[in-house]
Amino acid sequence: MRFEELLDQVGGFGPFQLWNVALLALPRVLLPMHFLLPIFLAAVPAHRCALPGAPANLSPQDAWLEAHLPREPDGTLSSCLYFTHSQALPNTTFWGAGQSPEQMEGEPSTAPCPQGWDYDRSEFSSTIATEWDLVCEQKGLNKATSTFFFAGVLVGAVAFGYLSDRFGRRRLLLVAYVSSLGLGLASAASVSYIMFVITRTLTGAALAGFTIIVMPLEMEWLDVGHRTVAGVLSGTFWTVGVMLLALVGYLIRDWRWLLLAVTLPCAPGILSLWWVPESARWLLTQGRVEEAHRYLLRCARLNGRPVGEDGLSQEALNKVAAQERVVQRPSYLDLFRTPRLRHISLCCMVVWFGVNFSYYGLSLDISGLGLNVYQTQLLFGAVELPSKLLVYLLVRHAGRRLTQAGTLLGTALALGISLLVTSEMGAWSTALAVIGKGFSEAAFTTAYLFTSELYPTVLRQTGMGLTSLVGRLGGSLAPLAALLDGIWLSLPKLAYGGIVLLAACTALLLPETRQAQLPETIQDVERSAPSRLQEEEMPMKQVQD
Repeated sequence: MRFEELLDQVGGFGPFQLWNVALLALPRVLLPMHFLLPIFLAAVPAHRCALPGAPANLSPQDAWLEAHLPREPDGTLSSCLYFTHSQALPNTTFWGAGQSPEQMEGEPSTAPCPQGWDYDRSEFSSTIATEWDLVCEQKGLNKATSTFFFAGVLVGAVAFGYLSDRFGRRRLLLVAYVSSLGLGLASAASVSYIMFVITRTLTGAALAGFTIIVMPLEMEWLDVGHRTVAGVLSGTFWTVGVMLLALVGYLIRDWRWLLLAVTLPCAPGILSLWWVPESARWLLTQGRVEEAHRYLLRCARLNGRPVGEDGLSQEALNKVAAQERVVQRPSYLDLFRTPRLRHISLCCMVVWFGVNFSYYGLSLDISGLGLNVYQTQLLFGAVELPSKLLVYLLVRHAGRRLTQAGTLLGTALALGISLLVTSEMGAWSTALAVIGKGFSEAAFTTAYLFTSELYPTVLRQTGMGLTSLVGRLGGSLAPLAALLDGIWLSLPKLAYGGIVLLAACTALLLPETRQAQLPETIQDVERSAPSRLQEEEMPMKQVQD
């Protein structure tokens, strides 16, 4: 007997599963609000050197600024330099203090801002850039906050993937909630840049538990026919979080209060765990038959299935547990010990790196689209809704593999075409950015669903942890790749497009999982639809059979 047969008895899709999806919606909403928070948290408003004796209420066209600030090649006043001697204004006979006509004949000397910066507070009252002057020569430190955050997510993915396979999904979800709440509050109370970076990095590690645990915990209670709709529905909560971030960011312009606003919902999330069920699949692999029996009876009761106390016999559960029980503790090395599982793991690592690298590269760079930051964020969130519908239709008819490859290819094409669009074609740039964001979100949704179906129950969390680790490495490098525009303006898009194209090709090497039962053991994976590599290793007689 397999677990799917038990699930058929108690109901593979019904009120129990819908209640479970609803309870696990909060982590999916909170994740994008934290992952994309740097759009507002680390925003850099217009700024210029703070100069002594500057008149109040200066405008960029003010003659006083013309005399004290040099112009950039694009004609705007410099944000990072000032004239060491004030310059003569056009059509006047005024000379700056201590400056002679002879000095005016050469190139006027400039220097970095000596007394900090004056910031435009009309859009943001406070960000970490204005709090600690992370501009000009220090702008790399501003980008680095996102990199450190995703590095924390990377490490957390490894830890939560391993620990949740060993100690259970529900228990580690509680750890993720509590640590995210505590570290988020500590980040909001940061008194220095170093403290902020450390606490945000640790917050990223805590939030990784949501990315690793939520989707498999939903999938392991669902039958084959409803995994797709539940996966897309769960992904829709991510889109809600993206759009909600635009609203919260618009209403709260101070970075500390904004960080508090996206952290405090973890408190009701902790309370909701009282009703979240542990995975019965996982309990059976651990030999914890009594606990699995209680959850299965609860599932049957909520789904209206006539299963009495003896309906799920202890003997049947013991047989399933004996078949699926984990003899050894899960290890990341187990993902590479057998040929087919090794092939799946290597391909998923490349796919997840490309998905994350392109998604966060597009999501965190929302400048130059002709809209303000709030409108752009709302538009980027809105485009994810049709992306979810596209995924739902494609995975049901074209399959997971072609959907994954196709959405990644669509992202690459949008990025490639945008390289040919000039700055004067603003509408085209905006349209291509929105299309690319839509395809990248579709690829992200498919990756979660596809990967959770590829790995067996005994290693599902471990496999998700590994792929998420590599994915978050891509996410951590995406903000740094944006700094490549200092070398060549189009280099960041070229990097994003090239990596995502490689991921699209790699996705075609993965096996299809549409209408397939979730594998329970490593042997299930190795027995299912052998890869070309395995076929070559088989004896000729076995291949012919």
